[in-house]
Amino acid sequence: MVRQQTRCLHVTRPTLLQSRPPKSRDRGPKSDEDTQTDFGALDVLRNTVAPATSIDACTSDGFALNNQMRISGSGILLVGGEAFRWRPWLREGRKEGTIAEGGTGEDAMTGKLLNARGQWEVHEGAWGVLELVYPKPDILIIGTGPQTTPIAPAVRKYLNGLGIRLEIQDTRNASAQFNLLATERGVGQVAAALIPIGWREGR
Repeated sequence: MVRQQTRCLHVTRPTLLQSRPPKSRDRGPKSDEDTQTDFGALDVLRNTVAPATSIDACTSDGFALNNQMRISGSGILLVGGEAFRWRPWLREGRKEGTIAEGGTGEDAMTGKLLNARGQWEVHEGAWGVLELVYPKPDILIIGTGPQTTPIAPAVRKYLNGLGIRLEIQDTRNASAQFNLLATERGVGQVAAALIPIGWREGR
């Protein structure tokens, strides 16, 4: 006959210990030591001038730059220290500037940037400035609007073929990363292609 052993498990309810308030708010005499850390001195970029094309603000329909330039109703392409209005949602055959001529609004922020698979895809003509500029930037930061969207393999292959590495983020984070990298590495090595944060697909 086999004896079965039974194990007993006792559980006691944990008691929460209330923290007691300190008896005194006095932290002692102020230190006169010169070994205290000055965190401001650790900022290695504090004396570096921000690029003129760094982004001060992202608005729903555009951007405000450090050089007081404001762009509305358009995306922005920042290459080699220059800022370009950028409307990759305009397909070939559509014209810009038709609103002033009484057109139907081809300048408006309307169109499609997503393909059938939900990937961010723009036509090759939208990257014309990157084909012409020399030397090419080392990295291109793409801001895909209010949220991060994967880009189509064809776009990645095309830009990698120009010798440009890609970083994909939502526009707010892409703007902050551009500001940091352009300050650290210079505007010649870092470019940005940004869609406004108010972009709505097919609006």
